[in-house]
Amino acid sequence: MNNSFQDAVVTKYNIFNSLFLSLPYRGIFQTGSLLPILTQQSEVGFQEGKSPKEIIEHFFSELLETATPKERADLLFAFIQYIERQVVLFDSVEDAAFDETHDLTGKGSVTYLTERLENDELKKKLLAKLEDFSVRIVLTAHPTQFYSGKVLGIINDLEDAIKANDFTEVNQLLLQLGKTAFINHEKPTPFDEAVSLCWFLENVYYDAIPSILEKLINGLGMSVHDWPYPNVFRLGFWPGGDRDGNPFVNPEITLKVADRLRETLLRGYYRDIRQLKRRLTFKGVDEAVSLAEKKMNSTIFGPFEEGYENAQELIDELLKAREVLVNKHQGLFVELLDNFILKLNLFGFFFASLDVRQDSRKHGKAWEDILKRLERKIPLLKYSDYESWDEAKKIDLLLSLNIPLRDEDYEDELTKDILGSIRAIKTIQEKNGEKGAHRYVISNNTSALNVMQVVALAKNLIADEQGKLALDVVPLFETVDDLANAPDIMRSLYENDYYRNHLSNRENHQTIMVGFSDGTKDGGYLRANWSIYRAKEELTKVSREFGIKVTFFDGRGGPPARGGGNNHNFYSSLGKDIEDKEIQLTVQGQTISSNYGTVTTAMYNLERLFTAGLENHLFKGHREDELTDADKDLIEEMAEIAYNSYLDLKNHPMFVKYLDKKTPLRFYGQTNIGSRPTKRGNDDEGLKFEDLRAIPFVGSWAQMKQNVPGFYGFGTAIKELAKENKVDDIKKLYQKSLFFRTLIENSMQSLSKAFFPATKYLRDDEDYREFWDKMYNEFLLTRELLLDVSGQKELLDSNNVTKVSIKTRERIVLPLITIQQYALQMLAGDPKELPVDVETYNQLIIRAMFGIINAARNSA
Repeated sequence: MNNSFQDAVVTKYNIFNSLFLSLPYRGIFQTGSLLPILTQQSEVGFQEGKSPKEIIEHFFSELLETATPKERADLLFAFIQYIERQVVLFDSVEDAAFDETHDLTGKGSVTYLTERLENDELKKKLLAKLEDFSVRIVLTAHPTQFYSGKVLGIINDLEDAIKANDFTEVNQLLLQLGKTAFINHEKPTPFDEAVSLCWFLENVYYDAIPSILEKLINGLGMSVHDWPYPNVFRLGFWPGGDRDGNPFVNPEITLKVADRLRETLLRGYYRDIRQLKRRLTFKGVDEAVSLAEKKMNSTIFGPFEEGYENAQELIDELLKAREVLVNKHQGLFVELLDNFILKLNLFGFFFASLDVRQDSRKHGKAWEDILKRLERKIPLLKYSDYESWDEAKKIDLLLSLNIPLRDEDYEDELTKDILGSIRAIKTIQEKNGEKGAHRYVISNNTSALNVMQVVALAKNLIADEQGKLALDVVPLFETVDDLANAPDIMRSLYENDYYRNHLSNRENHQTIMVGFSDGTKDGGYLRANWSIYRAKEELTKVSREFGIKVTFFDGRGGPPARGGGNNHNFYSSLGKDIEDKEIQLTVQGQTISSNYGTVTTAMYNLERLFTAGLENHLFKGHREDELTDADKDLIEEMAEIAYNSYLDLKNHPMFVKYLDKKTPLRFYGQTNIGSRPTKRGNDDEGLKFEDLRAIPFVGSWAQMKQNVPGFYGFGTAIKELAKENKVDDIKKLYQKSLFFRTLIENSMQSLSKAFFPATKYLRDDEDYREFWDKMYNEFLLTRELLLDVSGQKELLDSNNVTKVSIKTRERIVLPLITIQQYALQMLAGDPKELPVDVETYNQLIIRAMFGIINAARNSA
């Protein structure tokens, strides 16, 4: 399977890539002919220790000596546009060959799982597990994805044409691709981001998830009609609800996005009903399908009172039609009807649950506003007194308040937004059903009070007549300290009578979110991953003590530095001390298009997440790879050394200055990829590390091809433990533990995408020489020692498909890296001596970012 990647992808890409040269664009032949030369000169130049500036200047002096500075800049922009489309072509070829390079029915697939159910006992065990097991994928609009719907549509068609080896169609689509703008001229709004992600819901998940379930049901020898577990797959959605630091999200947008989700889904239903109508033409059935078509049309376009209020109304009608179909028409085409009803049970009228997210500090400010207004009405209550109280007393006060919270009573826009966002949840539930919006995520959660501030607001805003809340409040723990404190925080909440009663009304279920992105930014790769693992163990322990079913919601990014990489191996490696009834994770940016961009890739990756949560329960019983106390002590020792090593780098006087002055960090806000600012806080306060968002932070290291957050400290940890003769223990742990092995191999991804020669020129700057050397030496050390521990000769030898894919992608974008670093190098000089204006170099940097991001696929 691995050996086929070269033929099925790389060779085929090279053949289709040659079509670019024949496209009838002005200057395309010159661009396509000169680009391979720049690639070669970049490779040789970096090997010889040349700087990007030297490579670019040598390229022009040798090949285009008489070109004006403007003509040279124009050619560099042409190279960027050309490479952007090469990246799309490679993506399309790789995805088109996915079933040739991956074993779709092999280990991790639903087929592989059901074929191993050798007896009724195992089947019963699986069905019992499915009663409260699910996989929830939550799509987020974090700014590492910028393809518009029209570009995504071309890419989708391109994959089909490549699969069919239709050169004429491929040529036409490449022509269309060349004429279609890739980038946004203006920043997208949160609603634009939602519309973009709805493309994946409509064109991928709508078909992929039911198809997986049908495979599972058939593999178990059951019927779709009798399947009692439609919720084993669920979708979540953040665009339009995630207002953490995004000043453009407001209650109106939240409601608008919920409507768009509903409308997107209902249009899919309408198309399916029309397809059913073509087959179910039998007496007593055709009338029901025609009525469903008419009522669904009214549900979407109006008059709305003639449509369906909820999915169950439609299901009930179709079940009656099904009886006629079975009893009077031999059940002809009944499987089509059953499959449609399965979709209705899966997606309801909401498609994906819209989560609301806000920073805990904002809730504190809102309560300050509310309590100070209350103080003016009730002089006995002074906010200054409240501030001095302990946490328990503050919580008691907030829960005791039964007050009207009206927008018009407050002037502060933040207070109004928070009140409006909670009210929006109830409005969405009334229209789309409770599953349409039932979670409120609290970022930067540092205390039990942070949770109860939201509970108290919701109690006064959206509780029913019995005082019950149809809301799950989800604390998000991110930093190393917050993760360590999380178990005590949850214990305080479980011991609170009001909150305990609230949980009993929510089936004794508590969702807790843990964030890899900010955890890694705060504590480094190894410390963050291990802190999350240990926090999950302790949170499981305290939750089980109180009889609470805890679900962990992982805030994972695309790259390993933000919790990405091979996720299903992490879930397969969970021990008995971590609750695994549900798998929930965020999927964002390029990870959506790379792992879930087509029905085939989405099914492959969703199946492996699904089976990862079941393997341990069904087959592993007493696991030999279970981490012992000695294993945990060893990882803890490594994590602490790695943490201190990372802190030493983070506390270096050049760290923030380097990010600000030498990396593309400052350009992220100008890319128009996403609607969010690149940092929290005010622009006039200067750059502060704590205000940096994890995505531009990690992304900047990726643009520099240094990928520091994905490996830093790992090598030092192994080196220090070698002094204690513990390397053999580490090697044994690598062989034994899937968790530890996955940690290492995901870090190898970051290492394999690093290319320090591109930035070696920074050593010429005395201010940054020591800092650059520090990063480079850790890179060399980590690469050497991870290879030694794993027994591999090259990085990612254990995954040849990933290794070859990364190597090919990195070669495609090498000229982009050279161009971007050249522009950064030029901007570091005297502006008066620049051949072209400063803005031209700014634009070269920004335009190069897109291709580098996309080629990395998971952005590191």
